Amino acid sequence: MTDQELQILVEKISQESFRLPFCHKASFNRRLKTTGGRYHLNSHNLDFNQLVFEKYGEAELIKVIKHELCHYHLHLANRGYQHKDLEFKQLLKRTGGTRFAPPLAATVYQVYQCQKCQQEIKRRRRINTKRYVCGNCQGKLKFLKTIEA
Repeated sequence: MTDQELQILVEKISQESFRLPFCHKASFNRRLKTTGGRYHLNSHNLDFNQLVFEKYGEAELIKVIKHELCHYHLHLANRGYQHKDLEFKQLLKRTGGTRFAPPLAATVYQVYQCQKCQQEIKRRRRINTKRYVCGNCQGKLKFLKTIEA
């Protein structure tokens, strides 16, 4: 999907779900890593993570678009546009937007094994095997592999 197709889709969803026009710019932003989209308060433009479309398809992207359009239309109407506001939660529920973006980045684990009791230990961050030992038996740890979950 290109930025022009995204712009057309956002304008269409805005008219159908909110009965209000979307008069600003919508585009994909490759720098977004963990969030599905972003609403810019100053420029009123919308950014979307292209990974949402690539990993989950158009149906999930539409939910994220509705979420960002809730921020957009409520902010322009000087109403509660933040996640904590009741108006935002009600509009999001009424339009069928998603409250949270789907998981986009895979979790990476470092796998270690105790040399004494052979227990495997998964950690998100690397540890210094010269300094840390097994929590069960205080045996030496050996790095095995890195896995994605």
